[in-house]
Amino acid sequence: MAGRAARLVLLAGAAALASGSQGDREPFYRDCVLRCEERNCSGGALKHFRSHQPIYMSLAGWTCRDDCKYECMWVTVDLYLQEGYRVPQFHGKVSLNAWFWSTVFHTRDTDLTEKMDYFCASAVILHSVYLCCVRTVGLRYPSVASAFRALLLLLLTAHVSYLTLVRFDYGYNLVANVAIGLVNMAWWLAWCWRNHRRLPHVRKCMAVAVLLQGLSLLELLDFPPLFWVLDAHAIWHISTIPVHILFFSFLEDDSLYLLRESEAQFKLD
Repeated sequence: MAGRAARLVLLAGAAALASGSQGDREPFYRDCVLRCEERNCSGGALKHFRSHQPIYMSLAGWTCRDDCKYECMWVTVDLYLQEGYRVPQFHGKVSLNAWFWSTVFHTRDTDLTEKMDYFCASAVILHSVYLCCVRTVGLRYPSVASAFRALLLLLLTAHVSYLTLVRFDYGYNLVANVAIGLVNMAWWLAWCWRNHRRLPHVRKCMAVAVLLQGLSLLELLDFPPLFWVLDAHAIWHISTIPVHILFFSFLEDDSLYLLRESEAQFKLD
């Protein structure tokens, strides 16, 4: 036990300087996974694992190694708690995700589903910026919106190309998405503030912009799962549901306003 505690102390001291998840780098965890694979993931033991594996886990592609990593995660968590250390994060990946690929990725974490989740999340954020451009500028100057759309597509292509062909950098991806998110929030809020007296429904948009950026702190300020089920990422997903409903309500109100404005202009003509 003393040797394990010493490794935990060394790990805690180096955690701030290293990349990846703290729990994944713990030597005890890695040794546990290696021993589990040697014991359970070959020969008759592997056949036994596959024959007793629930069908839904088999369909999701859950492997014997995945099972070892999951079991060893909890063994390592117990060790941290016994030694009085803060529970580390395992397999940690922060992202802002699109609904479909988010569901796929959280059903089965593979290299492909992870990339699709990250890339689609970036596309959603950029699309929100484009939508803001169309609403604030593009209705009067469509050519500006078209040029801005081309720029955003170029940025998305460069972003995806870098993460795919050069390096899948979690830190860079996080900074890039947060930066675009801040631009998105500032742009929407500036437009809403200019129009909040004339268009009362834009207050819904203001609330959405602030709430989404505030809730994103759940992605940055990680903490151990509540009841070992609801971690910061899961709570973030749950909390965004009512926010998107509110944004849809704003879009509905704004579309009806634009329709009435268009009909009034048509009658004047």
